[in-house]
Amino acid sequence: MTAPDLRASAALEPDEVLRRSGSTKDGLSSAEAQARLRRVGPNQIEQQKTTAWSVLARQFQNPFLILMIGTALLSLWLHDSSDAAIILVIIFLSVGLSFANEYSSAKAVDDLRARVQRKALVIRDGKRGTINVTELVPGDVVEIAIGDIVPADMRLIEVHDLECDESALTGEAMPAVKSLTCKPDESSLNLSCCAYLGTVVKNGAATGVVVATGRACAYGSIAHELLRQVPQTAFQLGLRDFSMLLVRITVILAGTIFVLNALLHHSWIESLLFALSIAIGITPQLLPAIVTISLSFGARQLAKRSVIVKRLVSIEDLGNIEVLFTDKTGTLTQGKISFLSALAPDGTSSEDLAVQALLCTDVVVQDGRIISGNALDVALWEAATPARREAAQRYRLIDHAPFDYQRQMMSVLVDAPDGRRLLLAKGAPEAIEACSTGFSPQLKALVDLQMNDGRRAIVLAQREAASLAQLHPTDERDLSPVGVLTFADEPKLDAADSLRRLEDLDVQVKIVTGDSDLTAQVVCRELGLAVGGTLTGKQLDSMTDAELTSAVERTSIFARVTPDQKSRIIRLQRKTGRDVGYLGDGVNDAVALHDADVGISVDSAVDVAKDAADIVLLKKDLGVLADGVIEGRRVFANTMKYVLMGTSSNFGNMFSAAGASLFLPFLPMLPSQILLNNLLYDISEMTIPTDNVDPEQLRRPAHWDMKFIQRFMVIFGPISSIFDFVTFGVMLFIFRAGPELFHTGWFVESLSTQSLVVFLIRTRYVPFWRSRASWQLQLTTFAIVALGMILPFTPLARPLGFVPLPLAFFGALAVMIAAYLGLIELAKWLFYRSSLGAQNNAPAGETTSTSFAERSKT
Repeated sequence: MTAPDLRASAALEPDEVLRRSGSTKDGLSSAEAQARLRRVGPNQIEQQKTTAWSVLARQFQNPFLILMIGTALLSLWLHDSSDAAIILVIIFLSVGLSFANEYSSAKAVDDLRARVQRKALVIRDGKRGTINVTELVPGDVVEIAIGDIVPADMRLIEVHDLECDESALTGEAMPAVKSLTCKPDESSLNLSCCAYLGTVVKNGAATGVVVATGRACAYGSIAHELLRQVPQTAFQLGLRDFSMLLVRITVILAGTIFVLNALLHHSWIESLLFALSIAIGITPQLLPAIVTISLSFGARQLAKRSVIVKRLVSIEDLGNIEVLFTDKTGTLTQGKISFLSALAPDGTSSEDLAVQALLCTDVVVQDGRIISGNALDVALWEAATPARREAAQRYRLIDHAPFDYQRQMMSVLVDAPDGRRLLLAKGAPEAIEACSTGFSPQLKALVDLQMNDGRRAIVLAQREAASLAQLHPTDERDLSPVGVLTFADEPKLDAADSLRRLEDLDVQVKIVTGDSDLTAQVVCRELGLAVGGTLTGKQLDSMTDAELTSAVERTSIFARVTPDQKSRIIRLQRKTGRDVGYLGDGVNDAVALHDADVGISVDSAVDVAKDAADIVLLKKDLGVLADGVIEGRRVFANTMKYVLMGTSSNFGNMFSAAGASLFLPFLPMLPSQILLNNLLYDISEMTIPTDNVDPEQLRRPAHWDMKFIQRFMVIFGPISSIFDFVTFGVMLFIFRAGPELFHTGWFVESLSTQSLVVFLIRTRYVPFWRSRASWQLQLTTFAIVALGMILPFTPLARPLGFVPLPLAFFGALAVMIAAYLGLIELAKWLFYRSSLGAQNNAPAGETTSTSFAERSKT
């Protein structure tokens, strides 16, 4: 049989299912089982494999690195070993750091999800025995009991009070009651006469014939979906757009410089190398490394907050989440059914009713510990006070008729303390009503009220049964309903606070659940989560993508949805341009986790969900997730500091080089010096990931904004060029510099100004010292500036083309640095004032506290 046969087998009698599968109640023969195993393959789920080569290959999917590799090869071909060596150092730093951090993170998660071998109790050759679950084949007859994980998709052929926890597959908090027959309207994931791979037996026992294994199972087909290519996240798309912007600028600027130098009769080889050096110089070469270091630093910080990062790039998308889809069970709620109240028909609490409900249970208690029982009965016992249990012990149990799916009720025969013999029954309201002599309007209203409030309502009824010595289901008649028992999956105590934190962070939370819409609405109201529109799975199926895209924006609860519908919701929400996170831990969440910008799961989740996720929480808590969002925003903010710093200062330097080449009889800086300048500058910026972030930048999601970056670059870049040209004048007209002295003077000035300006660019505060940089950034920045000034006086000066500078130059340099930083501070104040002053309607001096997220929305 194949996967579609599961539904077909549900419509057949058990004996017919065995016949069609070529099996019997004595199971397959060992020879036939081995033949089928060779034909269909092992019963195991495919997983994505992490290999060193795959991680390494991802590092080279970057246009900057490709450009640098091409330039290094050209330099080697032209026998320019110094240029090639510097470029190769940059490539090694970028690729090596990115690879080391990403690979170690991936391997850590692989170790975390290492599997334990499981056994299955199977009948083969007419004998019962255990085999590895991977050896199961269609047609095998398997026995399952309480506590077992169902080893394959099975059609049940014998059932004994079986209940399976299928929440990982369907999202339902209540265990599914199993029987030998299915209803015609049941969905493919809710077949009551079938048991599904990966679900857990919560009560009873059963025997089933294996219908599907491995990838052919409902669980396996979802897992296979995850092997398709992971979609690019919003951050990756932004990084790609930024890269293409720089590629366009680089091609235009480098091409122009090459043509101009060639027209000025400079050596074409020298002109080509100079143009390529300009091309590399204008790009933030260590952006991949800086991003990786930021992400790795963020990953370590998140690990301290019980958050494991599988895919480093997802940290920044975590911070940029605007819409978070989450399941309800176990995230907003406790993830288990709790007994709430025993209510008389008039709605008042009744202790006598609670005691009788405790009697009408089917649990096994040993040494005060519950060994087995269905979820509702266990909830009744766990909620029972010592006084209630003591009162229940005054009754004597005579007999009981256990719950079954057809009757939807159970009953007990007891002798009460007052000498009466009573039949007590509890069950679904419609089942009790069918067996009752009267079901008052008052009681019906109470049941409706509880169900509308998202509670599960169970009715308790009784009658005197003095003539009965034993109990049979046919005795469940002429009952008198006496009250309603209410149950619910209660909200977590800290969920409301966590939701408020996410709301304060501008993250909109939406619920996606396999439970009913009424239940989800009640939970949201209790937690203070605003309830917008609600859509059910049936409604989704009738909507086109265009209709659903529009509806997604105004809908906050999606109920009774299938895995495919969850995935569709996520994909269409992403098309609206908003960053999407998805939190889930079940098989039914796996594809949606895969399709979100950030898939978030928990350590207790099923393996397939953890495989699909980018982030794994060691604690299923939205508060932990809020910590992750803040850390992600901190990482993004620091990444943007490097982008703004690198593009503006590099653009200014290269603009200066292009201008100087028009009137100088020699190149303004040698190619190797340009590369060294950028390498030292980038080393100073490698501590940006440790930098402090202004609180305002953590309040809202932030996004790539190419127009903002371009505007920042073309305004602040030329300001640095002004002082470059001042330096040119000082070197030519005051110090009468030749080529080597000119190269040295501009190298030192350029490195000093573009390194020190980080303290101004990193914050919007005016004056900049209101926001203190991290000690690591201060240390590396001042160290690199000092190294640049000392370098011309070291033995390395001659190989690099430098000569010692006159001491008077450093006096002029100090004046230029002070003037440059002062002009940048003024330009920064005017820039943000003109960009956002009108929008914020704030005093000019206060516009400095608006976050990058707000800038990105202008």
